[in-house]
Amino acid sequence: MLSRITRISELLELNGALFIADIGAALLAETPVYAPLVLEHPDAHLFSFDGDPRQIAALKARYGSKATVLEHYVGDGEAHTAYVCEETSGMTSLFKPSPRALSFFNGFDDFGRVLRTERVQTARLDSIAAIERIDFLKMDIQGSELSVLQHGTQTLRECLAIQLEVSFVGLYEEQPTFGDIDQWMRAHGYLPHSFVDVKRWSISPVVRNNNFRIPFNQLLEADAVYIKDPLALERYSDVQLKRQVLFADLFFDSPDLAVYCLRELTARSVLGTNALQHYFALLNEPKVNTAG
Repeated sequence: MLSRITRISELLELNGALFIADIGAALLAETPVYAPLVLEHPDAHLFSFDGDPRQIAALKARYGSKATVLEHYVGDGEAHTAYVCEETSGMTSLFKPSPRALSFFNGFDDFGRVLRTERVQTARLDSIAAIERIDFLKMDIQGSELSVLQHGTQTLRECLAIQLEVSFVGLYEEQPTFGDIDQWMRAHGYLPHSFVDVKRWSISPVVRNNNFRIPFNQLLEADAVYIKDPLALERYSDVQLKRQVLFADLFFDSPDLAVYCLRELTARSVLGTNALQHYFALLNEPKVNTAG
């Protein structure tokens, strides 16, 4: 039986390359939403960035020839100080950890302990010639997300969806927070679509059930998904609509967004009305993760 990825691609008559980028791609915890597509779809390719050399070998082993793995800190193209923390903490950053913010949360004094500093050269996303375009972008880079966006507008001009970590309480000094990111995204033609994950954390020193990782109510951060403005579908090309259907279904579990874009494709006579019928039939079948 054909996989869901193959069947949706055939339903959409989707041909041509799909370019995914992950900036801060270290394999530390969750499986990225794009992994099954990259590993299975013959025309999908991943640009995988991580400035921490400790993460590179695992990324190359995971994706093989399906990825271009780049050991870059991405940002404004200038030299910066990197604050290197323990490898598995995920807190190495181009921003200095804030002692006041770290001590506010249980456990973060340890997570954010700086092992060493080093001077690093960042690369502007718009200056990386290897990237033809980006259709979907994921970022988790401990405060540098806004800098990447500001210096990647040309590379991202066709990007349909961006999943990035946003902070409600900045753990680093001068770190842009959720409001800063949201303002930039809206000003550049994106609307918030969903929170993939909202992380709360317990405030020091009170601990719940003897486990400081079990939160009460304080918001810490979230993975937010923004999509190219769905209220302006006239700005989408036909192929962009098809790609957005694919991402809505496979990445975001958003069949309503998928149908919204499919209806536009049928209104343009790009796809026949049977495409909607086939998609509704596919919705009744269970999804299977083929990432391996």
